[in-house]
Amino acid sequence: MKTSGILSALALVGISAGQTPPGFEPAVEQKLEVTFGTKSVTPGLAFAKTETSRQPTIGLSIPANGTYVWMLIDLDASTNFLNPSQGQRTTYLHTVIRDFKASGGASADGVSTLKSTATGPVAWFAPAPQPENPPHPHRYTNLLWEQPENWQIPSAANQMLQSQKTGFSVPKFITAAGLKDPIAANYFNVTG
Repeated sequence: MKTSGILSALALVGISAGQTPPGFEPAVEQKLEVTFGTKSVTPGLAFAKTETSRQPTIGLSIPANGTYVWMLIDLDASTNFLNPSQGQRTTYLHTVIRDFKASGGASADGVSTLKSTATGPVAWFAPAPQPENPPHPHRYTNLLWEQPENWQIPSAANQMLQSQKTGFSVPKFITAAGLKDPIAANYFNVTG
């Protein structure tokens, strides 16, 4: 009985810690609510490219009293765009949008929707993995940071955002941008 209780507890810990893909750093435990149309993202859920063509709605189920920065990054991009199955796997930065704030009160399920009038510093770029043989799912990871008050993007971080999209390093960006670890995350899969 004690062993099964311990195993059950470990299973729950594994579920709650899985808001970022296994092995991704920094690992994030708090779920970022991400919704494409009416379809909510649960970690690792598969989507068709057409379902992710428009920027999702994001939200938090914890108090959302601040200002936030949201990022979308592909962890499985290929270094060979013309023949993806022949390239190496690397990260690719899709989107970074600042100035998200809670919009209105929390919904019936306790989620505060976050909205921003900003379109950057890196505008929405929808998931668009190229077809591969054999098919290879791409893990699109959403990250949310608390945005420091009066935050101006340091030039080193801005340089990364504008010119280092392939092979993008989230830990290096955090340091360059003067951000703390992400407070919430979620990821979904799209196959070309």
